[in-house]
Amino acid sequence: MELAKEFSKPAAVVVKHTNPCGCGVSDDLKTAFEKAYAGDPMAAFGGIVAVNRKIDIATAQSITEGQKFLEVIVAPDYDEDALKILSQRWKNVRLLAVGDIDDPNHRDPSQADFKRILGGVLVQQRDLVDMMPKDWKHVAGPAPTDDQLADLAQAWISVKHVKSNAITLAHNGTPVGAGAGQMDRVESCKIAIQKANARDENRSQGAAAASDAFFPFRDGPDLLIGAGIKAIVQPGGSKRDDETIAACIDAGVTLMFTGRRHFRH
Repeated sequence: MELAKEFSKPAAVVVKHTNPCGCGVSDDLKTAFEKAYAGDPMAAFGGIVAVNRKIDIATAQSITEGQKFLEVIVAPDYDEDALKILSQRWKNVRLLAVGDIDDPNHRDPSQADFKRILGGVLVQQRDLVDMMPKDWKHVAGPAPTDDQLADLAQAWISVKHVKSNAITLAHNGTPVGAGAGQMDRVESCKIAIQKANARDENRSQGAAAASDAFFPFRDGPDLLIGAGIKAIVQPGGSKRDDETIAACIDAGVTLMFTGRRHFRH
């Protein structure tokens, strides 16, 4: 739900083991869900769906059609007929109504996040600082097109909610691959590419990539570039940023720095 809440337009997110495996944004909720589910249908099996709008009949019908199997659906509310469709589809599905959710344009960045630790509680600021393309720095390669900026923004928003080390790929406005929770960033790149191309070998071609923290070496960017990635966004700040910049210049790949990291643990 935290990822779905990032968007002002109708949005849907599919989550598996606390990591998003699909995220869709559209002018209507039904299409947003279909884009999210298409991100990784295999991973979506037995997953959780969260949306930022009241679920209507059309969306409920799309959620329940075919061979899908979903464990939990979270929404602000449900139309009565939509609720009936969903509750009858799966015997043990959990349907949660969370009520009205905050407008992403009016979030309080001073909000705190609490985690229990041995001997106490860790209190830290929530990652609510707006980091959109208008604030990024273009450091290498061609100037990004509007479509590339949209893909970069989608990948950057999604990578915020993926466990570090995290890499996400987006194409045509939809995340298509994610590498999550790996001990090194190179492995996360490999998994994101593998996920993107599991159903279609061309989904990484021309896609955009986001990294939740800087690349310590150029090996990760080299892997992404070799898979056909044409634009990369990352915080920057590594002692070897010049190597990553050189890799993108040599390959004609757009590179953007945000100046801030996400880094979810």
